Amino acid sequence: MKGIDNMKFGMKQVTKKRLALNSNTKKITSKSLVWLFKGVLVLIVVAVITVGFAGFGMIKGIIETAPEVDDISITPSGYYTVVYDNNGKQITKLLKSGSNRESVTIDQIPEHLQYAFIDIEDERFYEHDGIDIKGIIRAGFVAIKTRSLSQGASTITQQLLKNNVFENGGRESSTGALIRRKIQEQYLALKLEKSFDKEIILENYLNTINLGSDTLGVQAAAKRYFNKGVSKLTISESAVLAAITQNPTEFNPVINPENNARRREKVLRNMLNNGHITKEEFDEAINDDVYARIKSTNVKTSKSNPYSYFVDALIDQVMEDLQEQKGYTETQAYNALFSGGLSIYTTQDTEIQKICDEEINNPDNYPTKTYYSITWNYSVEHADGTVDNYSEVNIDYFNRVTLDNPNFEMLFETTEEADEYVKAFKEEFIKEDDEVLGENIQYTLQPQASFTVMDQYTGEVKAIVGGRGKKSASRTFNRAVSSPRQPGSCFKVLSTYAPAIDNAGYTLASTIDDAPFADVNGRLVNNWYEGYRGMSTLRDGIRDSMNVITVKLLTEITPQLGFDYLMNFGFTTLVENQETEYGVYTDINQSLALGGITYGVTNLELCAAYATIANAGVYNSPILYTKVLDHDGNIILESKSESHTVLKETTAWLLTDAMRDVVTSGTGGLANVPNMYVAGKTGTTTDDNDIWFSGYTPYLTATIWSGFDDNGRLSDTSYHNRLWSKIVTRIDEAKGYTYKEFEKPDSIEREMVCSISGMLPAKGICSKDPAGNQVHYEYFVKNTVPTDECNLHTKLNICNKSHKIANKDCTKTTTQIFRLRPEGSDLSVDTWDTPYVAPPSLLKSKCRLH
Repeated sequence: MKGIDNMKFGMKQVTKKRLALNSNTKKITSKSLVWLFKGVLVLIVVAVITVGFAGFGMIKGIIETAPEVDDISITPSGYYTVVYDNNGKQITKLLKSGSNRESVTIDQIPEHLQYAFIDIEDERFYEHDGIDIKGIIRAGFVAIKTRSLSQGASTITQQLLKNNVFENGGRESSTGALIRRKIQEQYLALKLEKSFDKEIILENYLNTINLGSDTLGVQAAAKRYFNKGVSKLTISESAVLAAITQNPTEFNPVINPENNARRREKVLRNMLNNGHITKEEFDEAINDDVYARIKSTNVKTSKSNPYSYFVDALIDQVMEDLQEQKGYTETQAYNALFSGGLSIYTTQDTEIQKICDEEINNPDNYPTKTYYSITWNYSVEHADGTVDNYSEVNIDYFNRVTLDNPNFEMLFETTEEADEYVKAFKEEFIKEDDEVLGENIQYTLQPQASFTVMDQYTGEVKAIVGGRGKKSASRTFNRAVSSPRQPGSCFKVLSTYAPAIDNAGYTLASTIDDAPFADVNGRLVNNWYEGYRGMSTLRDGIRDSMNVITVKLLTEITPQLGFDYLMNFGFTTLVENQETEYGVYTDINQSLALGGITYGVTNLELCAAYATIANAGVYNSPILYTKVLDHDGNIILESKSESHTVLKETTAWLLTDAMRDVVTSGTGGLANVPNMYVAGKTGTTTDDNDIWFSGYTPYLTATIWSGFDDNGRLSDTSYHNRLWSKIVTRIDEAKGYTYKEFEKPDSIEREMVCSISGMLPAKGICSKDPAGNQVHYEYFVKNTVPTDECNLHTKLNICNKSHKIANKDCTKTTTQIFRLRPEGSDLSVDTWDTPYVAPPSLLKSKCRLH
């Protein structure tokens, strides 16, 4: 940005300012305001004198310690921030200049954009001399009426000073400091406007403000949201940007378009009421579907490599902590992070991160058939002056509807094929005399994947991969931390088996009948395999990911208990009760058993939940950094994992032992790791849209997700297990991890039980089940070992002649062992164990031949 001392203006601007500043009215107003301000200070001093002369010294000191106007730099400036890994090695630098801001001069900024900001932030900007007396009076009345200080009165000049001069502006540690800053800010605003032209102040302001989505200033924001320079922005688009300023997150047009739209309308009405746009321009802007064309276009403004997915997540976390813990505004947090010269010490293990990045991006780890999806933004100005904005949505509609190809999908085998469809669309809709305002296309490999690694004992996140394929920009879509997906069967252990064993009196030996079962809505619950297996233990249910017995179990312990445990596991996306125009939504229902929830969960939160089991039942919230130092080396943030107990230590160990079976003899066999103790759970959604594996060793916990971004159906649902195993195997080798097991609590004991009933085996009966010996050892918490004998096996003497239950007169009999069905069982449907079950007719029969 050009310096203040050598600013140049056109004749039109010079004339406009000379007339404004040199008029008698202006001089009188300026002098009056200065004297009014001094008069107010005198009145304050007089009042203070009544309680002591100390007050006079305080006010005088505040004015005397204010920076000299000549020394003030109102242009953006700062230091880069350095990010370190867990060993103190520099990972990257966070830079604001050149990658987050692109300065423009006032003559490059359309007048309607200038007035969009003026009319919403400071409508008397060209009338006041730095402070707005009318605004202060209005804010005072509002404060008295509402007992709230929500009505601001800061001018654009004051905001510029607050952001670029007062380092602690808006986050003072005391009321006294706040008053001190406010007095100095208003005093300097008057001085500043006597030294600098209004246009200089406005130009610096428009180049300083935080406009969300990693953009500082109107030029970067114009490229981020509209894929074109600020000089090309329409009235409608300018109002979108002006609407962001008050709160860059709440009014972000990508994240919260509805909020932005409401404030945008207020901007446009202010512009209309102040005579800066006509009624026709207002109507055109109001009716412009501007949000339909705002896309997540990340424009690279430097030649540096984009930040990694880990750093992307780190930036979000540090900004959030600066605001919540230190009281920063979002603009101040952003400025501190990208120009405050901070030192951030992260939890990332770069060796582990490198392995994860390499394997997630290795095409050999995915199905042979891979595709590309595209994100396309195309802005065109036609010969008649109208502007059209196109996206990949238009290409999809053109092919499916216009060309009557309902089976068309926006998935392409090569980038060249994608380009051909883009070209065909252009040929149909773009004319020779049309002017292209901007075009951006991004290709994304499909299916996608995410991966996270945590130290379960500390909560430290060691690696994050938010997607596969070349990362084209910083702070892009991060599938690991900001993309909730349905967890499928990975939820079974967390929502159902954990609370059942921990809180509801069940053991791994407890049995449930895998037989036809309908939920509360009358829908039959289906297994992923054909048919039903009959009596099955909880260990069976975990190992083989059995649907029916899991839903039955959650129904018994109640969905509310399952939901409570999930909340304790740290999930933040679950819905307890949400009213919408379509009805009331809640995740407290039987679908929790199978991972069917409203919004899904993130990879990192699922990883943290399984890390809880690996950590003997103690949850540690995921942390991405340990400390943040300011430019002078002082600690301004410390990140410590929040810990609480979710499960008994014994419950965690039992679940771990059961999930060991998942990888040794169950659904997760491909995820097993050579020479390492691994436990974990697979997860596949009903329509094969999402596939997961979340598992752990005594050293770390890791979670993988894969699927199509558009929720398409996967043809291969096992490759992710091999990929998880490959990554963890490489990590073990790199870190020198050797085989060891989780320490068994002293209160765990081993006892023989019957696999059919879960009770103590009946001597000479359960071991002679027609399908083979059903006696096995199981682990129990002390005092939970069953005390009753099996009641689901029976020994019958069958008459060889009548084939009915023999009586004392039958001379030739055969002793047979049968299984029994639990009371109330529906025997009309066969289960896998039906051949071994005593038929009801046999149980009621008696030999009548003897």
